[in-house]
Amino acid sequence: MVLAAIESRLTRAQWAVLALLVISICINYIDRGALSVAAPSLARELHFNKTQLGALFSTFFWTYAGFQLVAGWLVDRYDVRWVLGLGFLIWSLATFFTGLSASFATLFALRLLLGMGEAVAYPSYSRILAGSFPERRRGTANALIDAGSKCGPALGVLIGGLVVGNFGWRALFLALGIGSLVWLAPWTFWGPRPATVTLAQNIKCPGVLEILSKRDAWGTFLGLFCGNYAWYFLVFWLPSYLVMERHFSENMMAIFGSVPFWGVALSSMTGGWASDLLIARGGSPTRVRKAFVAGGMLLSTLILPAALVHDPVISMSLLMAASLSFGLFTSNIWAITQTLAGPAAAGKWTGWQNMFGNFAGIVGPWLTGRIVDVTGQFLLAFVAVCVAMIIGAVSYIAIVGELKPVQWRGR
Repeated sequence: MVLAAIESRLTRAQWAVLALLVISICINYIDRGALSVAAPSLARELHFNKTQLGALFSTFFWTYAGFQLVAGWLVDRYDVRWVLGLGFLIWSLATFFTGLSASFATLFALRLLLGMGEAVAYPSYSRILAGSFPERRRGTANALIDAGSKCGPALGVLIGGLVVGNFGWRALFLALGIGSLVWLAPWTFWGPRPATVTLAQNIKCPGVLEILSKRDAWGTFLGLFCGNYAWYFLVFWLPSYLVMERHFSENMMAIFGSVPFWGVALSSMTGGWASDLLIARGGSPTRVRKAFVAGGMLLSTLILPAALVHDPVISMSLLMAASLSFGLFTSNIWAITQTLAGPAAAGKWTGWQNMFGNFAGIVGPWLTGRIVDVTGQFLLAFVAVCVAMIIGAVSYIAIVGELKPVQWRGR
């Protein structure tokens, strides 16, 4: 037991790689979510309605979802360090040039480019974690990456809202685009070398049809779609909801709008650590990870009463409780995928799962904008989020089976 614990500890090199991955996903979400922070100011300047804003939010996911398959293929065949680095460069430049845009068409094109660049992130993370991180530490590693993805919107709303309020929306994108490029320097030197991602070349990787034939895969696809529907509602529409319906100023939105994201980040780290601890003490990975995922999704429906109450303090408290619950879900979803897929299929499975999951990004932001334009309020949009979370919980409970590595043909 002691020897196994020692062998499963992360090395200094693994911690360095993990730290860079956490920072990269934080930047990833700041860049993709910056449009939501700038939306009220941008819409006033360029005369966009809610449906047009929703379309711009959704446009990102057209290429982000579609290029997941390309990204999964690339990271399973080429040096993941360079694949992730190139994607990072593309999305940073797209962010920078967004600050120079003056039309819907230009913003539309740059959102497509941003999605293309950011598509490499999660397949790269799964490839690295499944290939070179021990299973007992994947919950913590995934939780730290997930916390980074939640700190991104929190920092984006907090700092971005203040920047927009004081310097305008263009300054936000220009600063983010230039600042993001700094990450490429340490990644070039300290990113994982091919030898550290230990997938032997003579191991046959399963084909796409074999992955798609697995019921477990479809359970994870549906579960991520439902979780992402809720997540992208928060990322893209929460700032606008606080300004348009709760009548917060942009500075108040920056402060209070960031709080739920900090809650998700804290809960994600706690959930990842706690799930790993329970498994290390003999708990069943199936029961532990499913309990965190399904339980977190069901408790996240507290977001609906947050929209119903009039008192802003009670509303923000309920929203915080829903966010803390959501973190329990997000901390374990990729650990489930990496366990089922194994190193041989982690990149490819993650690519397909993230493609299906991010169809929610195509549908959700646009649908929310349409609901608000038609009804004049956000209530039905909150209802749709809760329905998605209930369906997602059922998918992980009833469709995903026992959490053990899939036995692929030819292995």
